[in-house]
Amino acid sequence: MSARLCPVLLAAVLSAGLSGPVQAAAVSAEAIEAATYSGGALPGGVSALTAKVQILLDRAGISPGVIDGIKGGMSRSAIAAFERRSNLPADGVMDMRVWAALQPYAGEAFTADYTITEADAANLTRWIPDDYLEKANMTSLGYTSVAEKLGERFHMDDDFIEVMNPGVALTPGTTIKVVAPSDPSRAKVTRIVIDKGTNRVSAFDASGRMVVNYPSTIGSAQTPSPSGTHKVSRVALNPEYTYNPSKNFQQGSNDQVLTLPPGPNGPVGSVWIALTKPTYGIHGTPTPSRLFVSESHGCVRLTNWDAQELAHMVQPGVTSVEFVEKGSSPKSAPATAETAEAAPVTQEVQETQQPVSLQLGTSAAPRRKPVIEAAAPAPVAPSAEVVGPEAPTPAAAPAVSDDAVDAVDAVDPLTAAVQAAIPQTADVTVSQPAGADSAAE
Repeated sequence: MSARLCPVLLAAVLSAGLSGPVQAAAVSAEAIEAATYSGGALPGGVSALTAKVQILLDRAGISPGVIDGIKGGMSRSAIAAFERRSNLPADGVMDMRVWAALQPYAGEAFTADYTITEADAANLTRWIPDDYLEKANMTSLGYTSVAEKLGERFHMDDDFIEVMNPGVALTPGTTIKVVAPSDPSRAKVTRIVIDKGTNRVSAFDASGRMVVNYPSTIGSAQTPSPSGTHKVSRVALNPEYTYNPSKNFQQGSNDQVLTLPPGPNGPVGSVWIALTKPTYGIHGTPTPSRLFVSESHGCVRLTNWDAQELAHMVQPGVTSVEFVEKGSSPKSAPATAETAEAAPVTQEVQETQQPVSLQLGTSAAPRRKPVIEAAAPAPVAPSAEVVGPEAPTPAAAPAVSDDAVDAVDAVDPLTAAVQAAIPQTADVTVSQPAGADSAAE
């Protein structure tokens, strides 16, 4: 999912930011554990200290996007978001006050050993074409490599897995070093603020407390995101994607409606959070490292793992979504506990039912499972009514009960392997697919 670097270019990046014989040690698991901050700017290039700061931000609920050890734009924006939440000057620059405020999230090991399983290397998609017609003829837009699959599981850039494991073949039976990111939050979110000026998405609980904050791609000059305040209408996990050139953009020479199969490398990634504003939503992306580089067709893109976390926190029909224009400030009156409790809570989660589809669930300990009140199934709108700039095809699925949510969040064999491999970080839970990818035809 990352923009891949060839070994020569990767070595150039490392040598640009690290000096002499300490280059390899600077990005090792041991160096990340030992890294400490004593003031000044974060190092250039790839560094163990920057990786540690990114892990701390991730654990604090302020997503740095991909953990890659590089102090890029997403990391700077994450530091600024953390500073705002911590009532510090929000300049996006690392300093001793930020470091001190991050220390409550430093209780667990920052890295872990993970042994690659046969399941990790199975059912990979050979390649993902650019052309939508070619994509529509595939059975799944799944992961293309073990590095990509594990990178998404551990919130890491694909290349950073190779940086932490130089010369190690990512094959079943091999034990590698990975970072240990955060547990997924399970707070109930009543308000989402999408800030076009900072390219960040914040989510708040009923008391007005910011619980998570993510980097995002928010529309483009040609197809801007909407304005005003809307609500979440439904959530679809692992959606299909309906391409309709008459509704918005045209991709290549494709001038007819196409249905693209589900998968993390699809145009909307592995999650679709629909808004009451027709055809718009918040969704995942196949290129998480390029959130601040790419443009969207009007919707809001997050990393797949951030979109998945948010999907389990929103409340369709309750959670408001406020778009804040550049140079403006969000409304000062957040949702209150009283108004949130008075509103009916309905969680509608739609999932594709194709045998080849990948259902993305969150592996969490039982104490982390969300509590969702079930409701009668809502009528599903015809496909033509929800096809838009980036709208996936809706699937007729009933509202999710508590038992159904338990099934989505159940710990599958792949997660069990992860948890068994990292006993020293037993409280760290990672997001991952509950089913296997399907190979492309």
